[in-house]
Amino acid sequence: MQIDLEKLPNLADIHKRLTTGYHISEQDFALWTELDSNEDAYSALFGALGNQLKRDSRGFFYFDVDDATVNMGKISRLFALTTYALVEFFADQGQDPLRALFETEINHEILSSILQQQYHLFEQLEIYSATDLKREVGNRMLRYGFAKTQGDNFKLLPPLYRFLDALVAVDSLQADEGHTDV
Repeated sequence: MQIDLEKLPNLADIHKRLTTGYHISEQDFALWTELDSNEDAYSALFGALGNQLKRDSRGFFYFDVDDATVNMGKISRLFALTTYALVEFFADQGQDPLRALFETEINHEILSSILQQQYHLFEQLEIYSATDLKREVGNRMLRYGFAKTQGDNFKLLPPLYRFLDALVAVDSLQADEGHTDV
C-alpha cells in the first residue's frame, strides 16, 4: 500500500494521542475526520509500527492494547467501577441509565452519591472522597477521551461504551455460570 503522508497532516498528533490511550471520537472533529477519511492508510501505517487501530461503530477510534500493566489495570478498574456505579445511580433514580450516562453532566453531587452507594468498592481502589473520585477518575476520563468538560463538571462520551460492553459481558458470564442444566 502506498501512503501519501501529505494527506495525513495530523499524523503526529493522532499517533501521540492514540499511543497514550486516548480515544478519538467525533468530539475531536479534525482528528476524527482525518482518521475517518484515511482509515485504511492509518491502519496500515500504525499496523507496521505494531499498533492495531480499532474503529468502534458508535463513533470512536482507539489502539487495541494489552491492559495488563498494573497502572492501567487500576485505571481500567476505576473506570469500570465508576461506570457501574453511575448505571446503578441512574437506575435507582428511575432514569434510563444508558440515556442518562450520556446526557447528564456528572457533578460533585452525583460523584458523592455514587461514592456513598459503593464506598466499600471505591475504598479498595483508594478512593475516599468525591474529590478523589473527580481527580482520579474524572480527570483521567478527560485525558483519555471518555469525557469532555462542562464547566466544573464533565459529560461522558461514546468511548465509555467499552466499559459498558465489559460490564454486560461480565454480567452475561455470571448469569451463564449461575445457570445449570438439569
